[in-house]
Amino acid sequence: MFKALTIAGSDSCGGAGIQADIKSFSANGVYGMSVITAITAQSTQGVFGIQDISPEIISKQIDVLFDDIHIDAIKIGMVSKIESIKAIAESFRKVDKLPVIVLDPVMISKTGFKLLSEDAKETLIKELFPFATLITPNLPEAEEILGVEIKDLESMKEAATKLYELGPKYVLVKGGHLESEADDLLFDGKNFTVFKGKRVNTIHTHGTGCTLSSAIAANLAKGMNVVEAVEEGKRYITVAIENGFELGKGVGPTHHFYELYEKSGLNKK
Repeated sequence: MFKALTIAGSDSCGGAGIQADIKSFSANGVYGMSVITAITAQSTQGVFGIQDISPEIISKQIDVLFDDIHIDAIKIGMVSKIESIKAIAESFRKVDKLPVIVLDPVMISKTGFKLLSEDAKETLIKELFPFATLITPNLPEAEEILGVEIKDLESMKEAATKLYELGPKYVLVKGGHLESEADDLLFDGKNFTVFKGKRVNTIHTHGTGCTLSSAIAANLAKGMNVVEAVEEGKRYITVAIENGFELGKGVGPTHHFYELYEKSGLNKK
């Protein structure tokens, strides 16, 4: 059994964060574990509050897992404070050989709630980017990190090059916010790979970034190379978005288990 760890915040409505990560791990055939960095009061209508977990407990969660269990991949999501970021980095430095790490630089919710404090951005880049096998910013996150505007494939390439210089081994710039098709761009320091994607006409996209990055981490845990892991993750998230559903009064989640439900006949019930 392959095993993946998510280090992220909890989403009380279950569409994003830790909950989405573990669903995505499970749907992609990997056992999921979690280190919770923060608890959010969140619904389909937005984020209404955050309570950060203490750095000591964040470190302890990581340390006890590595002392006990072989971990094949790590996904890092919401880490909102400098102290939380440093706690994660300090725990990583204790590990002789870290597994592959996918870092999704979560900065702002779809409804505009800031999930990363202004003073923590530079700490995230300095402390955690060098540990990352792959970072997966969407366009607003890449623009926030670099202070540039990204509007087309050419500017995505320029952004990916600059992000690569910050320390990760691979950069995936997600193009879901483009006005054209939802193409993603992978850069390994030398070569660009474009993953074509069709735009799905739906509002139910809560947790897409968390779900994709977790699917990629699961695929890496299973031994895929980065290109294969991104390609399969892209296919998985497209199906999940196509079958997203209404939940509550706002933006519904993607359907993490659509393909499993389809095989078992649950989608017909």
